[in-house]
Amino acid sequence: MAADHRGAAQDTAHALRTDVLVVGAGPAGLMLACELRLGGAEVIVLDERPGPTTESRATTLHARTMEILDSRGLLDVLGTPPCEPRGHFGGIGLDLTLPSSHPGQWKVPQGRTEELLQNRAAELGADLRRSHRLTGLTDGPDGVSADALGPEGPVRFSARYLVGCDGEDSTVRRLVGADFPGRDAVRELLRADVSGIRTPDRRFLRLPDGLAISATRDGVTRVMVHAFGSRARHRTGAPDFAEVVEAWKRVTGEDIGHGVPLWINAFGDAGRQLDRYRHGRILFAGDAAHQQMPSGGQALNLGVQDSFNLGWKLAAEIRGDAPDGLLDSYHTERHAVGADVLANIRAQSHLLLGGPEIEPVRAIVVELVALDDVRTRLAGTISGLAVRYDLGDGGVHPLLGLRLPPAGLSRRAAGGVTTARTAELFHRGTGVLLDLGADTDPASGGLADVTRDGHRVVRVSARPAPGSPLRTGEALLVRPDGYVAWAGRSTGDPALHTALRRWFGEPDRARTAPHQSTATAAAR
Repeated sequence: MAADHRGAAQDTAHALRTDVLVVGAGPAGLMLACELRLGGAEVIVLDERPGPTTESRATTLHARTMEILDSRGLLDVLGTPPCEPRGHFGGIGLDLTLPSSHPGQWKVPQGRTEELLQNRAAELGADLRRSHRLTGLTDGPDGVSADALGPEGPVRFSARYLVGCDGEDSTVRRLVGADFPGRDAVRELLRADVSGIRTPDRRFLRLPDGLAISATRDGVTRVMVHAFGSRARHRTGAPDFAEVVEAWKRVTGEDIGHGVPLWINAFGDAGRQLDRYRHGRILFAGDAAHQQMPSGGQALNLGVQDSFNLGWKLAAEIRGDAPDGLLDSYHTERHAVGADVLANIRAQSHLLLGGPEIEPVRAIVVELVALDDVRTRLAGTISGLAVRYDLGDGGVHPLLGLRLPPAGLSRRAAGGVTTARTAELFHRGTGVLLDLGADTDPASGGLADVTRDGHRVVRVSARPAPGSPLRTGEALLVRPDGYVAWAGRSTGDPALHTALRRWFGEPDRARTAPHQSTATAAAR
């Protein structure tokens, strides 16, 4: 029976129809729109705002997110933003250099990230409707209908699925009545971009009365401050600049009241996570699914990576070739990752905002971070490079469940040796069967059923370039999101065909033929 959620009308005869309605055009919603379009689904995106954010919110893209953008051919457009090899864990300096094509943290304003993804979604054919506020929805066994208020009045939409990517104050979550357990904020940081002031640059400076952070770029100083012992307030809007001025003076002794505030906000250490990321035909991604203090820039990156996991799976469901359980694996995989991130952020909030009583713990963490194994573990967690999905098949290959490491590939061709990077294999958003056997014939191995729906899995025969982390003689089945779903020594292994069916469904033999591709062709 359909569930009517506060004001959604039942008649969908005159609704605008689509496969997926995405609510929220932040980084998570726009990334999802791109992935759905790559997979062949029709998409409408709704957002209350008239355009990409102009606020100085998240400014960091971590290594895994940069790899994701690279795998979809977006980095040439983004250019080369500033990169900082060092980040922090709870205000304690941390070297983020790990094996990656893009180690470190890359300084990209959220508005630029949204602009990049918005343009790509539009190129792919997504229908983006701004200045539309969701007012109600109805979900049923065959689809979802939604009402919104747009610039020209009420609009009704009908979709097979709806995804809430509308932030920590999610309207979709409220209308659904989804349980969002966790804890409210106890402490908070005040944050402001201010012109006309001069303060020393400070990186997580703990003073007797609080924490102070400041940095000046292009004549604008960002200040962040927390006075030890202060409590988070219930806010319905941004703090007054006077509150920031008072807290800054209390902690540092400096007066910044003569400055001009350009943007002010406050963020607390609340931590919440949906029990379920899927409610029938309504799903959630990004901050609509989990709320956390944006420590170390993890929040935006976590949301983008949610959508990268969901997009290809939901597109397969729309096409009708998704195997049983594929869409449910989105919750299984990403809820676990989200829980891990919330746990590390909660630990960081204690280290960062705790008063003098936390100093003994900080001293121990400083010693531990100096150990390379500890540093590697924490850096992998923050950067997203350590994510490993439990595929539940008992496999022991060291890459199983991990993202395919960036590597160079080479192959003999008629014109000589061609080269490519592994990231280029995923520009089309397909799965890849990467055969690293020496001198393999791409048509061999009895793999007439490798290609799904004519293009969902592409076979690439190549050799690892010198110094590659990949090993000659192996074969790897890699999902469209870049994670290794099967690894073995032979493409004739029955386990490969089991993995193909598990992640890509039954082959359509009427339309499918053995698919050959060089690394370069697969990257087009």
